[in-house]
Amino acid sequence: MIKKALALVLAFAAPALAQLNMPDPSVINGKALPAGDLQTGTITVRVVRESIGNNIVGQQVTVTVNGETKKAVTDEQGRAEFRGLPAGANGVAEASVNGEQLKSDAFVVPSSGGLRLILVAGLGQAAERKKKEEAEAAAAPPVKGAVVIGANSRIIFEFPDDLMRVYYMLEIVNNARTRVDIGGPLIVDLPQGAAGASPLEGSTTQATVAGSRITVTGPFASGVTNVQVGFQMPFTTSSLALEQKWPVPVEQVTVASQKLGALAFVSPQFSSVGEVKSDNGTPFLLASGPGIAAGGTLRMQVTGLPVHSSVPRYAALGLALAIALFGLWLALPGATGSREHHTRLVARRDVLLAELAHIEERSRAGRETAKDATRRPRVIAELEQIYGELDESPGAAA
Repeated sequence: MIKKALALVLAFAAPALAQLNMPDPSVINGKALPAGDLQTGTITVRVVRESIGNNIVGQQVTVTVNGETKKAVTDEQGRAEFRGLPAGANGVAEASVNGEQLKSDAFVVPSSGGLRLILVAGLGQAAERKKKEEAEAAAAPPVKGAVVIGANSRIIFEFPDDLMRVYYMLEIVNNARTRVDIGGPLIVDLPQGAAGASPLEGSTTQATVAGSRITVTGPFASGVTNVQVGFQMPFTTSSLALEQKWPVPVEQVTVASQKLGALAFVSPQFSSVGEVKSDNGTPFLLASGPGIAAGGTLRMQVTGLPVHSSVPRYAALGLALAIALFGLWLALPGATGSREHHTRLVARRDVLLAELAHIEERSRAGRETAKDATRRPRVIAELEQIYGELDESPGAAA
């Protein structure tokens, strides 16, 4: 899933994008991502307590690679470094923090560059403490206050089948210790042209979507309220301008997409635009910028969109329709005899060949459907039968 891959990519972003905030520590705990800036055969393991940046110094870390165990101690940044590991070897990292056993996911040492891992201690205690605090805050009456769209919020683009899908992964942050009433619902109107908007799994039940409007009712609990919405942005040219007005302050702007062809994000509000890669080498485009005040607007252009000419498609459809109509005419009463039968076979053959060509075209473009996979052998079988009849038909060769 692209959104999960982006969460990991953002967590281990290259130095040029280091200002991006870290996601929930539980999302990146024990995960390994390639680090091209590290020497080949090098792995760093960072150990933190509950949150990124709360480094544990002097902690012993063990890395086991192909059955061989190596040990190192974390430095002032909470990182233990292991060098000279054999490429292609399978490994795992472990640490014991105050009796809590931490263990990474299994990893493979890359043949080029290194790996970075994070082990997070105290996640269980932090979750219990947060649950208790939320219960206490929920029992208290709300007070007048404000919320912001937090720095971990993201705008993510996907392009399935040359369509543009946009996902708003928003964190509505209440920095007070109690619930707050902002004086009414939080309303976000999506960019002009947005279609098919709907809440995503994981979004708060306080958020509803009607047309192109997101409405989040209060009061807002202390901490984070997740609002996740997806919608489609139709486009007919290689460039599309987007404008999004925000009703409350945005702490930081982050926009991301899988890198496809010449795709680019352009905005004077972006202070950084660059590429990073996921653990499987997939490139992602990341853009970030400073915060936006309440009532401010994010203005950006998405360029290099995958636009294809519609002329070949309409020509193919026109040809298929003409062949179908010709076949229907041949089937009308009065068209009898071997010559007419031969002509109908030729017309049916051409329709099937056109259909098979469209199936193969979708397959080469990576857009083959389950229906295509079922239909292909049937089309081929019918074509074989038609060619057999044409060989026996006394009509003119076609």
